[in-house]
Amino acid sequence: MTSTAMDQDKKKVLFLCTHNSARSQMAEGLLRAMHGDRYEAYSAGVVATSLDPRAVRAMLEIDIDISAQRSKSSQEFQDTIFDLAVTVCDRAKQACPICSTQLELPSKNPRAREVIHRSFEDPAAAAGSEEEQLEVFRQIRDEIKEWISQTFGR
Repeated sequence: MTSTAMDQDKKKVLFLCTHNSARSQMAEGLLRAMHGDRYEAYSAGVVATSLDPRAVRAMLEIDIDISAQRSKSSQEFQDTIFDLAVTVCDRAKQACPICSTQLELPSKNPRAREVIHRSFEDPAAAAGSEEEQLEVFRQIRDEIKEWISQTFGR
């Protein structure tokens, strides 16, 4: 089977967060690293900002480099139909531009066959020293990793 044929067999998963700076970025990198043979991972924000360097650092600690990823708005995927969209924060769930699964309707937003919600604490809101903040990023990274293992590892 060619790599193009294999890519077409992969399910497309979009992780959606408010700003696409940390949680959704880490989830994209984790799914790609853990199950990239079966899933195409993407991430976006309701509003794009920038990739949080603390998320990059926390991921590098487990040998996953997300530094080439960038913050994207969900509108960048307006012509894409995802197999699954995952909102990873409550604010994204409330403002979710793809939570309608009516695929036949024209839309300026991406669409998904299925939408699930799994909220994770916002590590960017962590206070304290740089090390204390990084520890929160590690904790959220590990929670996302465990959830991805349980959800996509079957």
